[in-house]
Order: sequence, then C-alpha cells, then structure tokens
Amino acid sequence: MSSAGVAQARQPSPEPLIRLQQVTKVYGEGQAAMHALRGIDLDIAAGDFVAVMGPSGSGKSTCMNIVGCLDTPTAGSYQFQGTEVAGLSRDQRALLRRHYLGFVFQGFNLLARTTALENVELPLIYRGLPAAERHRLAAAALDSVGLGPWARHTPGELSGGQQQRVAIARAVVSDPSVLLADEPTGNLDTARSHEIMELLTALNRERGLTIIMVTHELDMAKYARRVVHFIDGDVASIDDNGAR
Repeated sequence: MSSAGVAQARQPSPEPLIRLQQVTKVYGEGQAAMHALRGIDLDIAAGDFVAVMGPSGSGKSTCMNIVGCLDTPTAGSYQFQGTEVAGLSRDQRALLRRHYLGFVFQGFNLLARTTALENVELPLIYRGLPAAERHRLAAAALDSVGLGPWARHTPGELSGGQQQRVAIARAVVSDPSVLLADEPTGNLDTARSHEIMELLTALNRERGLTIIMVTHELDMAKYARRVVHFIDGDVASIDDNGAR
C-alpha cells in the first residue's frame, strides 16, 4: 500500500475499521506447536472503545500484536478499513503503524534523559516534520493531557501518572486512528489509574479515537464500551457496557 493507499483507509466506510476473520497464530511446529489464536473473528468499528481481557496465555496480547502490525497471523484475514494487511510489504505495514496507530505500554517506555516535550516529539521526527512544527504539536499534545507546565521536565521528575500521560500524549500527537493500550494502568495506584482511564475515555468521546486496551483489571475494563474476553486462544464472549 502506498501512503495514498493508507490515506484512503481513513475515509468513511461501511466496513469496520478493523476486521479479524478466522485469524490463527501458531508458534513452532509439530508436537511443539503452540496455538496462540485459534480462528478468532472480531470487528471493531471506528470510534469504539474495546477492553480485551483474559488469563495469561489466552491470546489477547497476540491479538493486539497482530492488530498493531507487530506480528502477522499464521492464517486468516486482518483488514484495516477494507485493506488486507497481509498483502502489505514490511515497509507498508511500518507506514500503517507510523501514521494510523498509537501505542501506550504499561512501562511508559519514555526516554529517561529527554524532556517530556522531546519524548512526545519522537513520532514526529520519524515523520520528518520540521523542528518548529514538532514543538508546536508536541506542546499541544501535552496541553491536551494536562501536562503543559511539565514540558521541560524529564521522566525522573514526574510521577507515574504523569509519565503515563506523557506516553499518551506521545501516542496521540500524530493523530492516529487507533490507540492500542497494553495494561496502561498496570504500574499505577488506584487513584492514578482512574485518572488515566478518564483521560482515555475523554479521548474516545471527544476526538472519536478508537481505543483497544488490554487489561487484567475489571474496574478499568468498565470504562470501555465493550469487553472482549479471550480464553484458550479464542474469543469466549463480548460484553456490551453501553455507550459512555
């Protein structure tokens, strides 16, 4: 897919934003083969907020890695706005990740010796934006998560909740279609966890940002519109939390 082809994926379409059909993932061969996914079907509409839950080894992280173009299915179909991702080259998948997917991790993954502003600028450097434009967009992203006054602080000078806000600002600074959040509250206390979930809910509600979040915490999953439960490499159930 060219950059123009990827851009077409953001146009309104009756198709779901993300569609997984009979997706399997097998690691190893023969008797040593491990079936991480066993033919899952899952549709995610633009603007949805989905929490993905399940015990360790249930396949939820493998599913997230495939959606995030960090891994490829062994079989089945993964479509992003009607485009078959398996048909893309490695460079084209990297282009899709860079322009349309944002990532937030449990461990924040911030560069320790750089400021909050510089951390948020990183995705824009990969896009080749000039310095003045990067600074403007990164500052606006920090403002949007309530951290404008901390732009010149390094991660070591910020609390865990503030660091995760920086990570969220970095994930959304490039205006992605989808935010993939892997245990975003796993390293935070209860109060900070709810603050982060309120922020994610606001991004979903006010910007229409599609969010897919892996979590082990039921209290955090309640913020999502839907909860997808994985068991033994398959989708066991999907619960509707109602519109938020």
